[in-house]
Amino acid sequence: MKRFRRHGHDSQRDKLKQELYQFNKTVEHGFPHQPSALGYSPDLDLLAIGTRSGAIKLYGAPGVEFMGLHDENATVTQVHFLPHQLELVTLLDDNSLHMWTLRAHQGVSELLEVGRFTLTGPPGAPPSVTRVTTVLAHSSGELLLLGTEGGHVFVVEVPGFRELEERNISVEDVQARIPEEYAPRRNLECVEALQEKPLNPRQVLIGYGRGLMVLWDLDRQCAIQYFLGTQQLESVWWMEDGEHILSSHSDGSYCSWSTTDGDVQSQPEKQDTPYGSFPCKAISKVLQFPTKQGPPFLILSGGMPRASYGDRHCISVIHSKTHIALDFTSRIIDFFVIREGEQHTGDPSALVVLVEEELVVVDLQTEGWPVIQMPYLVPLHCSAITCSHHVSSIPLKLWERILAAGDLQNTHYSNKPWPINGGQNLAPEPPQRDLLLTGHEDGTVRFWDASGVCLYPMYKLSTAGVFHTDADPNDNLNQGAEGEWPPFRKVGCFDPYSDDPRLGIQKIHLCKYSGYLTVAGTAGQILVLELNDEMAEQVVSATVVDLLQGQDGFRWKGHARLDVQEEPVSFPPGFQPFALVQCQPPAVVTAIALHSEWKLVAFGTSHGFGIYDYQQKNVALARCTLNPSDQLAMEGPLSRVKSIKKSLRQSFRRIRRSRVSMRKHQTTNAAKLQEINARLEAEALQEMELAPVQRRIEARSSDDSFTGLVRTLYFADSFITDSAHNTPSLWAGTNGGAVFAYMLRLPPVERRMDDPVTAHQAKEIQLMHRAPVVGLVVLDGRGVPLPEPLEVAHDLARSPDMLASHHLLVISEEQFKLFTLPKVSTKTKLKLTAIDGSRVRRVGVALFGSSRVEDYGENSLVVLTNQGELHVISLPAIKMQVHHPCIRREDVSGIASCVFTKHGQGFYLISPSEFERFSLSARWLVEPRSLVELPDKSTLDPSKARLRDDGRGYDGRGVRGVSDNDNSARHVMEHALLNDEKVLQEIQKSLEGDGGQMGHGDNNIKIPQANILSNGD
Repeated sequence: MKRFRRHGHDSQRDKLKQELYQFNKTVEHGFPHQPSALGYSPDLDLLAIGTRSGAIKLYGAPGVEFMGLHDENATVTQVHFLPHQLELVTLLDDNSLHMWTLRAHQGVSELLEVGRFTLTGPPGAPPSVTRVTTVLAHSSGELLLLGTEGGHVFVVEVPGFRELEERNISVEDVQARIPEEYAPRRNLECVEALQEKPLNPRQVLIGYGRGLMVLWDLDRQCAIQYFLGTQQLESVWWMEDGEHILSSHSDGSYCSWSTTDGDVQSQPEKQDTPYGSFPCKAISKVLQFPTKQGPPFLILSGGMPRASYGDRHCISVIHSKTHIALDFTSRIIDFFVIREGEQHTGDPSALVVLVEEELVVVDLQTEGWPVIQMPYLVPLHCSAITCSHHVSSIPLKLWERILAAGDLQNTHYSNKPWPINGGQNLAPEPPQRDLLLTGHEDGTVRFWDASGVCLYPMYKLSTAGVFHTDADPNDNLNQGAEGEWPPFRKVGCFDPYSDDPRLGIQKIHLCKYSGYLTVAGTAGQILVLELNDEMAEQVVSATVVDLLQGQDGFRWKGHARLDVQEEPVSFPPGFQPFALVQCQPPAVVTAIALHSEWKLVAFGTSHGFGIYDYQQKNVALARCTLNPSDQLAMEGPLSRVKSIKKSLRQSFRRIRRSRVSMRKHQTTNAAKLQEINARLEAEALQEMELAPVQRRIEARSSDDSFTGLVRTLYFADSFITDSAHNTPSLWAGTNGGAVFAYMLRLPPVERRMDDPVTAHQAKEIQLMHRAPVVGLVVLDGRGVPLPEPLEVAHDLARSPDMLASHHLLVISEEQFKLFTLPKVSTKTKLKLTAIDGSRVRRVGVALFGSSRVEDYGENSLVVLTNQGELHVISLPAIKMQVHHPCIRREDVSGIASCVFTKHGQGFYLISPSEFERFSLSARWLVEPRSLVELPDKSTLDPSKARLRDDGRGYDGRGVRGVSDNDNSARHVMEHALLNDEKVLQEIQKSLEGDGGQMGHGDNNIKIPQANILSNGD
């Protein structure tokens, strides 16, 4: 009989779904991948980073973050903030300029692209004429000066991107007054630098590639002074007095020039090569800042001796008798200096350096110039991330102990606060404390505060000390040798090299109630650790577990196990190992489970699984799951890659041989030839390991490789043998579609240290389609997943219903199947692969709270497929609720790295250094909410006045609206034509007299003050 559903029920459920589920990609954590440009606004106190993929990211105070993406998939080569405004300009490597603004909408700022522009030259001109090499955002806020490869300087009015052709500076105009004897006069090359004169913004210094520098007057449209440098120019820098210029060159030297010594200077006042007379690399950028007391700071990048240290990435800081070469582990992109005072004219306080793999901020006011710890932009990939684990709602006591252990590791950082604090963070305080743990290739586990927008580093655990490695414990990478020249000092934490790849962390499990932590590695090692607030010295002995269980005919061809330290090892406060399990063969650990109430750890590899009692420190179970025909499981990862390549080569050789023999026999049967080739190519493809999006859908053969690999382990207190008695149990799922259930007998508490824990096999399920089992969940009598160990004991969850029957949910790559317990009969199933051909890659259980009703929520299954799609499936009904595309199907590493939280959020790697955070929950959402306002500028510096169009300057036409506190529409001055202090004072008095409003037709004037750009008011 056919069932009909009432329409009202469906619409009510759809409404409830909207209250429970809502998909959002919220924030990107970590360090931008492949950064290419750096910008800074002293007025807004914001940092900007552009990337090779066309992203632009802005950062201010912790929690203040913005992101934009250019439509063009081009590299951002330069970022420039417009002075005293909420706009910035980006230059891409396709020669396009883009205007961005921070516009306030409903009390929150948004980063929006509001214009784009590309220089167009005269007809027939070569591309170099308009190829932009350098950009100067004039202090007037309404002009951009664009230097090009052809040596021309174009003047463009902003925000409208209108080229002022009559104000352009052609290379012919510059060459007209150069002395004949100056050799490079006929080919000045590109414009390398444009710098505004500090005390007279109407004069601009133009630096050309061949070494010439020209001081140009924007009002009179002529050159005032020529500085005839002969070395290839890299950068220029104005001294604050406006009377001296520094230039840096390709031969590793820098020069000082005076602007008071005549119209044409052929020699600098001073020339210096910091690192000796041997050939040196170019000094790509030089800065100098005065100090109130004492000598200035000189900061330069590059300049190292080419033969000895040409491969170093260095920035040298010289102050008085202190000279340090900061040595970075990746290429320097750019740097700037933050200065003290409201006007940012005081002593240098911090050096901010962007390198390819991290951002480093050096405290220039504390002795020794230590590094300031980062509240964001921390490089997650200091060592490559190999796995991750999320723990929600951390108890306060555990949180504080982890923080305290982390503080002891951070004594080498500066005590100064983070120096970049623009904008206001309006995001609400996180409702709970969440941890994200990342395992790394070098054997470290890093603990991150994942509660809010900023992913903040809390603590780092290293497991390498337990084992013998090639690392030298006396090797101090942070300091150079005494008397070494150049005086190198290692800075930054990016270190991509691992002492031993076998140390790599593969699985992590933390019990937040007991403080026990389990980590498992690449060479079959499983460490059990506990949190200790004091330093301890102890020996960690290994318990070896033979997972082959005496099976004959197998020989392990992979890596050897790690050698354990036999002497006592000193462990700092924090998580300290007290037990070590070593699997034999030492294959990668593929699954772990920790039950801190029973004091048991379960572990699995490609050969089998076992249970370790870490209270008695002995093995309670070892089970081999190896298929006799599975030879690849014995070869290890490196051997496996070789065998795949070998089989491919053999297959394609057979194809070529068959084609040659066909030609020799001059076979005319084309159909037969095609059939043979197709068969051989199919044979080759069968031997190749296919990417997830290429997996076949038909039923698996029992002879498939790695069928015995353990994919998931699960502890449960449920009904195994009969429906009257619940017993502890372990469930294991394998790559071949098998599920093993073991009943555990635990001694009573008073005999726990004396009597052994025993395990007996109670059930075995073989799925007909033999798809890998990726998840196991036991549901209680109410259809709710069983609580975590100790969760009920801490009154943080209801006791499971033991009166009604329990159910086992088996999640394979292809379907979800619900079995009754203890009979293990099928109750219901959902075939995912049959619907859309997808395969399950990641699965988790989450509680979705209603956004409307505070105390209503539903437990659901969250699934990520090999197509990059997210599905939410109801429990216990096993029905599809919502699905959303999330990750590109080609991004195999991103899909493999995904981890879910207990409240419907998730993280996945969008690059080696960045996590994308997403949410499927309508109630719990972590996203940036920030507001950036213009700083209060009650007085303007007359030296940075805007330029008139009366023969001495230009007229700005852009008018913007602003929103004040009572949301009234009021126009204020945006592009003032001010160059007289008296005029400024009169306008200001009149504004104060009539409430700040003064209209003149369509030309409204704005005095910059603490106003917010609105959404077009």
